[in-house]
Amino acid sequence: MADHAKITSLDALESFRASLIIFLAKANRALDQVADEVKRTRYWLQNEKKLEWENQRKKRQKLFDQANQELISARFSEFKNSLAVQQMAVRKAKALVDEAEGKLDMLKAWSRKYDHETEPRVKKLESLRHFLDNDLPRAIIYLAQQHRTLESYAERSAPAEAPPPPTSDPGQPPPL
Repeated sequence: MADHAKITSLDALESFRASLIIFLAKANRALDQVADEVKRTRYWLQNEKKLEWENQRKKRQKLFDQANQELISARFSEFKNSLAVQQMAVRKAKALVDEAEGKLDMLKAWSRKYDHETEPRVKKLESLRHFLDNDLPRAIIYLAQQHRTLESYAERSAPAEAPPPPTSDPGQPPPL
């Protein structure tokens, strides 16, 4: 085993530690954004879109009911030529109601699947979060400790400089 180590640069170790700290901050921000996006998407599916299509269904149902009433009125009126127009309006309104109900059914299915689909991915992110919150800070502390240890070692094992030779007077003989 060698009596001493040759340490050429502690700056590289300190630079790596600084980069690790920056990485930790950026990774935590990214994980926070992903978690927020998962929550926002769940809320959007289960609340905003659901409410939007429920309102659309109600609005379209009113239009369908109105078109149906106009068709019934047209059947009893003497203007039989408007009957075809009213029947087409009822079919169109019924198609719009069916579309809204289809969208609501699709949203219900997506809402049921959402947690099932995202849960495995969120668990992976949680394990990454655990690594970032626990292991990486310990690594940063360890690197700082090693930096201090190596720095003190380098200071102790640096060869002591010999004192400069005394300046000699040209008229004096050199010391023996």
